[in-house]
This record gives sequence, structure tokens and C-alpha cells, in this order.
Amino acid sequence: MPPRKRSRRRRKPPQRPPRRLLWRFFKLLFWTALVSAPLVVGYLFYLDREVRTQFEGKRWAVPARVFARPLELFPGLKLDPDRLEQELELLRYSKGRAAQAPGSYARNQSVLSLRTRGFRFADGEQGTQGALVRFAEGRVAALTAPRGGSLPLLRLEPLEIGGIYPAHNEDRVLVRLDEVPPILIETLLTIEDRHFYSHHGVDPGAIARAMWVNLRSGRVSQGGSTLTQQLVKNFFLTPERSLWRKVNEALMALLLEWRYPKQEILEAYLNEVYLGQDGTRAIHGFGRASLDYFGVPLAQVDLPKAALLVTLLRGASYYDPRRNPERARERRDRIITTLEQRGMVDASAADAARRQPLGVSAQRGASSVRHPAFFDLVRRQLRRDYRDEDLRSEGLRIFTTLDPLVQADVERVVASELPALEKARKLPRGKLQAAVIVSRGEGGEVLAVTGGRRPRYAGFNRALDAVRPIGSLVKPAVYLAALERGYTLATPIEDAPFELTLDDGSTWAPNNYDRKAHGSVPLYLALANSYNLATARLGMELGVPRTVDALQRLGLRRPVKAFPSLLLGAVEMAPLEVAQLYQTLAGNGFYTPLRAIREVVAADGAELQRYPLTVEQRVDPAAVHQLTWALQEVVRSGTARSLQHAVAALGVAGKTGTTDDLRDSWFAGYSGEHVAVAWVGRDDNEPTGLTGASGALRVWGRVLAGLDTGALNPVAPEGVTSAWLELDPPRRSAAGCPGAVQLPVAATALPVEASDCGRRSEGGDSLGDWIRGLFE
Repeated sequence: MPPRKRSRRRRKPPQRPPRRLLWRFFKLLFWTALVSAPLVVGYLFYLDREVRTQFEGKRWAVPARVFARPLELFPGLKLDPDRLEQELELLRYSKGRAAQAPGSYARNQSVLSLRTRGFRFADGEQGTQGALVRFAEGRVAALTAPRGGSLPLLRLEPLEIGGIYPAHNEDRVLVRLDEVPPILIETLLTIEDRHFYSHHGVDPGAIARAMWVNLRSGRVSQGGSTLTQQLVKNFFLTPERSLWRKVNEALMALLLEWRYPKQEILEAYLNEVYLGQDGTRAIHGFGRASLDYFGVPLAQVDLPKAALLVTLLRGASYYDPRRNPERARERRDRIITTLEQRGMVDASAADAARRQPLGVSAQRGASSVRHPAFFDLVRRQLRRDYRDEDLRSEGLRIFTTLDPLVQADVERVVASELPALEKARKLPRGKLQAAVIVSRGEGGEVLAVTGGRRPRYAGFNRALDAVRPIGSLVKPAVYLAALERGYTLATPIEDAPFELTLDDGSTWAPNNYDRKAHGSVPLYLALANSYNLATARLGMELGVPRTVDALQRLGLRRPVKAFPSLLLGAVEMAPLEVAQLYQTLAGNGFYTPLRAIREVVAADGAELQRYPLTVEQRVDPAAVHQLTWALQEVVRSGTARSLQHAVAALGVAGKTGTTDDLRDSWFAGYSGEHVAVAWVGRDDNEPTGLTGASGALRVWGRVLAGLDTGALNPVAPEGVTSAWLELDPPRRSAAGCPGAVQLPVAATALPVEASDCGRRSEGGDSLGDWIRGLFE
């Protein structure tokens, strides 16, 4: 049989999709694109509007900045080199052999050279200035420029004492691009975005490079976001991690670059970026970070500091130089090396920068509030004129009356005296509290406030809110009312027991602290020795409402009831209210409201409000002059005589105050230039065992001894003369006569009768004088 032929199967050609199916696919794609195009365009328009709305409006809620008074140096100023050096240390000036850089100084015994930092004051911008300050006999003897020539005035920048922050607690100091050191910009762009000036918001090459590095390392070790994308992420978007957010970030970055110039985007980034945390306060922007980490303005940042700030961009908490100094330094040095490798800095500069320490200050720059009790007073006075929202978001600059040197002295005194009093009186440790207020006698500027034994703790502010019985501090108002009605310092007052039946049928029977009656005493001695019986009799003789009226004219706004017990201090006030009363006495009867603010300036430098000096005469200066003499006698020979060893040469006037069961210890008084009030007590209102003389007086004396203050030498007003008087009964006398005392007396109230010794001294033995006396 012939062999069978193998049949060959024909291979089927590969099937192609029907043309109709392919056509349907392209048609679907076309219609999908056609339908979605308006949606995409619409969404881009929406994103563009969001970018423009937020970026062109008010970009940040900028906190208000609160500053102390600036120290002004001029020839003749009462200041020694130690106090000036203390001020410079508070301002965190660096001490060296020469004052070359802004914020530096050098000292050679009584000669101090310094260079100030630039600062924008209420009256305009002041650049950096150098000066040579010579001291002699506790004063500025000469003020000269570094190259010669005298300077009439040198103003140091004020200490920042705190800020009033937005609700989200973001803290930033806005800077302009021309204020940023070039080395910081070069470091930032080299490390974070080398192609910033060539890309259009997104850098595909950087994204690809980052993906390759991350794949090789097996972890996310490098990012591909541009500075513009980082700005969009922080400024416009939420922190969620999703593909959709990443798409929005890229689109908005492209839109931002299309709408705005590179310089504006870079400036916004420098002010927006997050660089650390201080408690609840978030530090944003390089301007704030420079102050917070180094204590210097951004303009003074050098290479190692710039590298450290850029280090924080990769993780402000992870590279926190205070908590992780080794980690931060390693990263900083790698950045410096990168700059060297790319030719941004030469080898010697890079090597010197790597050898530098981190340079981070131990204390954060004005973190939250330096002096919370004073700051609280500023806030309360600001609320009279500004909404809280404006204070938190408009970038106001508030210049206050705080004297940092006086405040530091007060805080030191309170911190040392309270433990000493507890130890001496065997009181439980940590129980005593204190409040101190110091103001300038002329003008009513509050210089220092402390509201407790922990002055940096923003808790209960006893200086403003501890409303306590004031005890004998009320007595000057009683005696003032008497002097205004013709009484003299020599008028005899009976210091004897009495009882008074009150409207409710109860009996009021005051007594002296020593439980003794002292008979007839002159008015000034009754006040100097704080005799309760004599004061109560005098007050009842005048009528209690007259004392209430005197308190109100001295400055008390709180309503008080005219009960007899008010005459001996059964009236409650806060230390600030007491300070206002004694401020009016120190002002010779002229009422000047205590003020903590000098002026408020807008973010653009425009002056919004000035808080000028206001003066109103409320009390007869003749009566105040006599009362001041009696209050000086309190210190010379009365209940505050233990103060003499501390301030003998100052001739201060003041009054002790003690309340029932020794619960409150007070002293209020004034020198020729300052008014001060001190309170010592317990928050639980338990007895302290301290009188005004054994407690608050010690605090007050040390505070005043630390002040550079003037002696109190009151000038008698018109109608008041100084006369020698004998007191029992009051008669004109002369120096050298037995029992004669020299007192200020209103000319209309001089005794008509003269003592025998006084007549002989006056030459009054002639017959003509005798006949003339009959007609007089």
C-alpha cells in the first residue's frame, strides 16, 4: 500500500479585535475625557481660587509682642557698670575682648564698650550702634562713638517679655527676604531644593532620585518635594497622608509658582515652616527659631547656626538640639560638609564651622512669658482698648514700663526673704506667699510686679487679685481727712478706751496692739505709733464717711461701707489698689493712674495708641505735705523704725499694716523717686505670726535698698511753714526749748500762744509786743 500522506493543518491567523470593539474603546475614552475635562478645569479653578484667597490675604495670625522699657544711656545718668552689664546679660549680649558684632560688649573696669542690635522702635527704625561708656561715681560720665565724638543718647533695644498668641498657639516673627542672611538661604536651597529657581513647583528629577535612593536603602530616607510643595503642604493642606493629598500638593504648587514670583514664595516658606515646640507653643519660621534657639535676631545667624536651623527641617523633635545635641550636631556637620563639597564654602570656613559648639542658649527666647504677674497687668489694661482677637493675630508691638533690673531685684528678694521668714518663725516651708509692686513716683509707671514666691509661675496673681484686709495701711486716710479740716500734727488726740453701740445692737470696742492706753498724744505720734484708740476716736470725731471720701480721692475705686471698723483697716484691697493710694500721696496729692503700657504700635510701624501721663489734683498739697512728714516719722521713730538701718539716708515715708490674728503683713511707702507696696501672708488665710514690721517691712526694705532711688526731701507748698512747737498744750516755741519739736504746719493753723521759752527766743518781752498781742 502506498504510504498515507500526512494532512497539514492550516494555522489560523491571530485574531484581531474587531474594529467595532476598538472603535468603542476610543469612543469611550474620548467621551470620558470630554466629560471630565470641565470637571478637571473646574477643580483647577477651585484650587487656584483657594491659593489666591489664602496667599494674598492675611497669611498668618501673628502674635502681639510685649517689650520692657528700653534703657536709654546719656551723660549724667545714675547707673553703674555692674547694672549696665546686668542689663546686657538679660538682653543676651555676648561678652568678649571687643564689641564688634551687634549684640556684643566688652568691659575694662569702669569703661564698657558695646554694639547694639538694630530695632524698630515706636518712633522708627534704629540701626546698630557702637558706643564707649565711661562711668564715674555711680553715673555715666561720658558717652562716645567708637571713632570719637560724643553721643548725646544711646538707646538699647528693649527686652522681649512675652507674646499674646493665637488660639492655635503658633509663634512666629515675620522677616523680609532682605533680612535673611545669604548663608542661610544658600544652605537651605543646597540641602532642600537645589533646583528651586529652575523648576515650576514640582521637580520630576528630584522625585525620581528620591524614589531610587529610597528603594536602594529599603526605607524613606530622602524626599522629593520642592520648597514650594513643602510650603503648600504646611500652608494650605492638612497633615493627612494620602495619594489624593499628594496630587493636590503638586497641583497647588504648580498654581502657586504660576501666580507668584520665586522670591515671594521663598519668603513665605521662611516664615511658615515648623521648627520646634516649647510646651504648647509651636515655633514657626526662621525668625522666631533664631531667637528661640540662639537668642539672636536672624540677621546675626552665621554658617554653623544656619546649618543647625536647616537641620531642624528634617525633624524638629528628632533633631532638637536641647534634647538630642549629639544627633543634631552630627546632622549639622554633614550639612556643612555638603556645602563644602558643592563649593558653597571653602575648606577652612567649613572646618572652623564644624569645630563650633551648637551655640544653643539654655533659656529659650521669651518662651511664653518672663514675668507673668506684670504681664497679667498689661493684658488687663490692654483689654480696655483692644479686642482679644486683635491682640492675638495682628502682630502688635506693645511697649511697656517694666524695668527688667528692678523686676529681677524684686524676684530675688522675695525668693530669699520668704524662706528666711519661715525659718525664723518656725512656719511650714513653702506656705508663705508675697506680692510686691514697685512704681515710679513721678508718672505712675509700674516698674515691677511679682505675684507670689514663684515669680515665673503664671498662677494666682496676688498682686492684682489677693483682696485682703489692709489693716493700719488705711490710717493715713483718716489723718489726711483731719489735716484737711484744720487739725495739725500737734493737735492732741485722746488715746483711751471707748465703746460704741452699732446699729445692729452689737458693741465695737477697739484696742491698741500693746493693749495699753497712752493718754493724750499729738496727732503725728498717734500715726507714727499706729495707736488704734486715738485713730478710732479721731475718725469718729470726723465721721467715717470723710475717711471713705479720702480713700476715694486717693484712688480707691472699690465701693466700701462706712462702718467704724473701717477706720482700723477692716477694708479689703489688692496690693495694686494700695499702691494707687500711696502713689497719690507720693505725688503730693496729684492723682496719676498706675500704668504699665507706654504705647502700642501696629505691625507696619504705625503708632496706634500712646498712653500719656494724666494728672489730676485731688487732695490738698498742704495736707499731704504734713502727712508725708508724719509717715517719715513712722520710719524714724515709729512702728517701722527697724527700717532705718537699711534706708536711713533716704528719708522714706511709709506705714506698716497688720490684720487680726497676724494673718496679713503689709508695708507701703515711698522714697523721692519710687513707690512700693509689699504684702506677706498665706493663701489659706491662716495666721503667719508676722506683723507688718516683722514681715512685709523686711521685704520692702530690701527691695528699696536695691533700687537706685532718690531721697525724699519734700518741698513745703505755699501756705505751709516749718515751726517749732511745744505739744502739751500746742504752743509756739523755738529750737533748743525743752520739749520743742519742729513740725510742718499750715500758716493759718499756727498756735496763737507762745511758750515762755518761745517768747524769749522771739524777743517778745517788750511792752509793745505785749500790747500788740492783746489786739491780735
